[in-house]
Amino acid sequence: MTRSLFQAPLAACALSLMIGGAGPAFAADKVPAAWHAGQQDKADALNLLEELVAIPTFKGSGNMPKLIDVIEGKLIDAGFPKDAIRRVPVKDGDETLVGLIVRYEGRDPAAKPVALLAHMDVVGAVPDNWQTDPYEPVVKDGYLYGRGTQDNKFGVAVLVSTFARLKREGWTPQRDLLLAFSGDEETGMMTTRAIIADPLVSRSEFALNSDAGGGEITADGKPVAFGMQAAEKTYATFIISAKNSGGHSSVPREDNAIYDLAHALIGVQALHFPVEFNDITRAMVEKSSQTESGEIAEALRVLLTDPTNEKAQSIARKYPTVSNVLWTTCVATMLDAGNAENALPQNANATVNCRIMPGTSVESVRLKLEQAVNNPKITVKLGDEIPVESPVSPLRDDVFTPLQSALNVTYEGAKLEPVMSSGGTEGREYRSAGIPTYGAGSLGRVMPDDARAHGIDERIRLDSYYKELDYWDHLLRDIGQ
Repeated sequence: MTRSLFQAPLAACALSLMIGGAGPAFAADKVPAAWHAGQQDKADALNLLEELVAIPTFKGSGNMPKLIDVIEGKLIDAGFPKDAIRRVPVKDGDETLVGLIVRYEGRDPAAKPVALLAHMDVVGAVPDNWQTDPYEPVVKDGYLYGRGTQDNKFGVAVLVSTFARLKREGWTPQRDLLLAFSGDEETGMMTTRAIIADPLVSRSEFALNSDAGGGEITADGKPVAFGMQAAEKTYATFIISAKNSGGHSSVPREDNAIYDLAHALIGVQALHFPVEFNDITRAMVEKSSQTESGEIAEALRVLLTDPTNEKAQSIARKYPTVSNVLWTTCVATMLDAGNAENALPQNANATVNCRIMPGTSVESVRLKLEQAVNNPKITVKLGDEIPVESPVSPLRDDVFTPLQSALNVTYEGAKLEPVMSSGGTEGREYRSAGIPTYGAGSLGRVMPDDARAHGIDERIRLDSYYKELDYWDHLLRDIGQ
């Protein structure tokens, strides 16, 4: 199968800008032969995923060591030495969080490793809201149901399964391949940061994240669109606060903390950030300008050549699912005011969540919010969580090409597109630490019904899961050579 960067359906000018001269080209004779999972491979991988899903690992469950025991046993049985498997404990108050690093040792100790990311924790689930018990995996109608089947225990299971099989077969990579599994990605990412600080992981040339990327397929399994995440917006929450001396509600005054906050939020509502293009978002907008129709398509074409065009911006804002990649966004999400129904409020607070474009500082956004509020008596402060600003990962030929090749093993003819996500993953922590990170998952989902991560009746399509075995085999043997 021909391996070409130009299979991605982007305009030629965008492609040359993004990847021209990026990394070393891959010779055609180095492409690994395609491997496809047999029935036993599939059964083993399904059994492992079911075993992992059956162990609740939401925050406070205390079950992470038990889950890691399962992973460790699988890898040791395959031939990994015990000292290649290391737990990374992190104290969080009274709780001990645990991450995991597994080293698949390569032939060349001087070569930089590649980190392979997944997270072992899940968000909690309310069993009464589900058709099935979220922690008792059930196979039904071609799907496996259970909490974590999509987010992200399938990534853990498929990487462990692939490592184990390659080890049993006697394959040795040229450079180290590292499993870097965090234990609190859904909450504080403390284990993520501890793993990144590990001397082995910190020298990684790049990281591939199973918890990002992926794509859409039709109900009969045909590919629609697949993305490689190479950037994500910075997640930042601000608290806008109004204070007042208060008083009795029977004696109202014109000055009122709730009214002051309401006026401030009208200013936030009217706040619009400028269009910002990077290599990835420009390519995304080029593509959308071709696939969308009507006024939004025309607006995108105008903004590509004139980012300051106010009419085009106004039209684009009417289509947020398309235009959110154009600019930083801030939106009010929560309110907290007053302490009694018969008292004038002394405090009124609004939570404003922002998704900030790479390269834009958090402080510059805070100042913009202050200007929009336009009231020196009202404060705009960061919330408790410190935002992590991360750069765009460079679009390298030696990453993109193996990903495209592996994707075509599982979905023949599928085109891979570099993308920026508005949501957050632990990839931002790696990028912030100087390790380029790419959302490399290829899980195919039928949209919108399969979009159930964090939701009720989370599930994974079994055919898509089994294809992940083929995909990661090809990818690891490619990048590991």
